Amino acid sequence: MHPSRNCTKTLYGVPTEISLQYYGDSTLILVTQVGKVGNLIQVSLPATIPVTPSAPDTTEPNAPILPPPPIAIQLTPLFGSAPSDRIQTLHSLYASQIATIIWLAETENPLQVVRKNVIVSIALRRSDQAGELGLTEMERQTFYGAMSAIQELLRYA
Repeated sequence: MHPSRNCTKTLYGVPTEISLQYYGDSTLILVTQVGKVGNLIQVSLPATIPVTPSAPDTTEPNAPILPPPPIAIQLTPLFGSAPSDRIQTLHSLYASQIATIIWLAETENPLQVVRKNVIVSIALRRSDQAGELGLTEMERQTFYGAMSAIQELLRYA
């Protein structure tokens, strides 16, 4: 079994705590900027669906290389809710991407034979910027920073 991992990164000027916990039947990852557990989402994917790595994005050369979430991914809200539909979509994006990163890392472990569900807790500070039609710059940088930090945690897990 993997040891638990924690880190704190400053993302867009906001301290962000990331904690990774492994359990027999699932993996729990918490991403918080407010010091508490947030919206909990369980992410699952049938074992027959492959998770594939991604090529670098030439339009975002400084962004982390993120594997594409499979289309068959299933999100199940467990606890809490986002303050708006837009933020709920953002939380779903976080949960899908985080789970895909974890599953891809697990495929590199020959001892991992069963794909576990991933439970993601997200509690982000509210953005002061308007972003009705897409991600604000703060949300974009926070997302990429969190994904990079998670990939770094997994490299040493």
